This record gives sequence, structure tokens and C-alpha cells, in this order.
Amino acid sequence: MKGAAGVLGCVIHGREDLRVEELAAPVPGPGQALVAVRYGGVCGSDLHYWRHGGVGDFRLREPMLLGHEVVGTVVSYGDGASGPAVGTAVAVHPATPCGVCPECADGRRNVCRDTRYLGSAARFPHVQGGFAARIVVPAEQVRPLPAGLEPRRAALAEPLSVALHAVRRAGEVAGRHVLVTGAGPIGCLVVAAAKAAGAARVTVTDLLPEALEYARVAGADTLVRADDPQDAGWPAEVDVAVEASGVAAGLDACLRRVRRGGVVVQLGMLPPGQSPFAGNLVVSREIELRGAFRFDGEFDAALELLASEPAFDGLVSAVVPVRDAESAFTLAADRSRSCKVLLDFGP
Repeated sequence: MKGAAGVLGCVIHGREDLRVEELAAPVPGPGQALVAVRYGGVCGSDLHYWRHGGVGDFRLREPMLLGHEVVGTVVSYGDGASGPAVGTAVAVHPATPCGVCPECADGRRNVCRDTRYLGSAARFPHVQGGFAARIVVPAEQVRPLPAGLEPRRAALAEPLSVALHAVRRAGEVAGRHVLVTGAGPIGCLVVAAAKAAGAARVTVTDLLPEALEYARVAGADTLVRADDPQDAGWPAEVDVAVEASGVAAGLDACLRRVRRGGVVVQLGMLPPGQSPFAGNLVVSREIELRGAFRFDGEFDAALELLASEPAFDGLVSAVVPVRDAESAFTLAADRSRSCKVLLDFGP
């Protein structure tokens, strides 16, 4: 893995210990592609590793290169590898499922029990991420950008894939009223995914008016202050609800607003341990409560959707040089000032 020159990378060493370091330049091995990263999107999980030293039940046990929302260009391939031509602009699918477990065999590779995911502490040694000027990944995980899709917008492909998967988990949404709790980057992209799937109306709730304005950019029809039970925008009931805030209050709102026999999708990662929820409503109203975790084939659909809709540009709040990574993380953590923040690794 050592090369002649170092490359800059964004490494988390522990809670509130984020460092931009010079790393050994990687060399692609058999079956791998070397990618020059241009942009990396700061995700909520990256922020959790920075602020808390972990995300959900996954805790840091060693220094880890962060990042799984990355785009760049192909530099070279290792032995036996092939893919888009050298110099092609690409997005990187961050998951490497095992391909042999029962879940993979059942076509649910996103919940593979032995997957590797860029920038994740779910296993040890940790899977190093994509926040470096040069990375190596399995060649089959690089996707050429569709014609007309600029890398800056393409950096939204991974979180949009998460949103597309959540909407697919909800079932048929065409012509229906969808509630989304949480107007962070993922929640806003769920709005866009629901609209793309034909939802007749999308209502979004959040505590921050600035976040709700980003949801409007994404296509929301109604914006609701989550902390105001008298807000006139609250629907009497909805057909489908997607919980994207990652807090128990959001799940409670979904369960209380969805119609009898409706579907609630839990997308936001709740805090570790037990979370209270209105379980009796699941029973008495026959509500279907479904989880949504990451994605699989939705990545290609996300790239196509991004290529066709310039409005997604409005969800990118700022592009910050990697040398100023900590300021980028601080901005991304302030939802009153940002939606999606990108790190720029240079041309």
C-alpha cells in the first residue's frame, strides 16, 4: 500500500479528535481501482464519530479514515481489474457485501452480515473510508457518472441511494400523502425520492425553520414545526411516514399520524439502547413498521436521478478544502447553517 508520495486524508482518532494527515499513497492491488477523490460529502455518521466516538452501536477502537460519500476520477487499475477508462469521472459505491451469506443469497445485500462499508467501525479492524486524495476500492464499485452530471452534484449519490431505498421499503407511494420527520440531508433527499416515486403530497417536520427551507428546495409541499402541535400544517393522517430524524419523538409522530393499516419506515438511526415507542398503536391500527438500512442497487438509480434534476444543487450548502476539515464538520453539524457540506480534495 505504500507509494512514492503521500496524500492528505481525514482521520478520526477518537471523540473530538479529527486530524488531516499525510498518508501513504495507495497502490491498487488485484481487482482494485485507484481513484483520485475530488469531493466527499460529510455524513451524519461522520459527525457522530467526530462528536461521540461512534455511531449507534459502532464504537471507534482505532484511528479510522472517515467518509463514504465520494466521487472522483479513475487513475489506474490493479491486476485483473477493469472498469471505466482511466480519467473517467466516477462515483464510488461504498459497500462490499460478502455475496455468500443468507441475506446476500436472498437479494438483500444491504443487510449482509459480513459486509465491508467505507469508513465504518462496525467491524474490527475498521474499514477505512474514502476521505483521502487517493483511495483504492474494488473495481466493480466504481460507477461512471451519467452524461451531464457534474461531480459536485454526484457527491449526493450515496445519501440519495439511502433515501431511495427507504421509499422503496415503504411500498407504493404514487398518489399518496407521505410524512417525513426530520429535514436533515437524508430527510430532504427522502422528500425528493418520494416525489420522484409519484407521491401526491409530502409533508416534512423539523425543529429548525432553516432546515425546513431545504426541504422546500427538495420539493416538500407542506412544512411543519415539529415542536408546535398547533401548526396548521400538521396532517390529520397520512398514508406513509418515513422517520428520518433519528429521535424517538419523530417515530412517535409517524405512528400517531399514519392512517390505520399504513406504513412507517424507520430510517433515522436511533440512539444506542432502548427507545420508547407507541407499540400499542402498531397493534390496534395494524401499522406496518419497517426498517430501512443503507441500499444496494439504488445507487445507479440515484446517479440517473441526479443527472436529470439540477435542483439537487440547492442542497449543497458549502464546499470546503480538506485542509479545513474541522471547520467543514463544524458547519455540517450546524443545521441552522447547512444541509450537505462537501470536502474538496482538489483537482
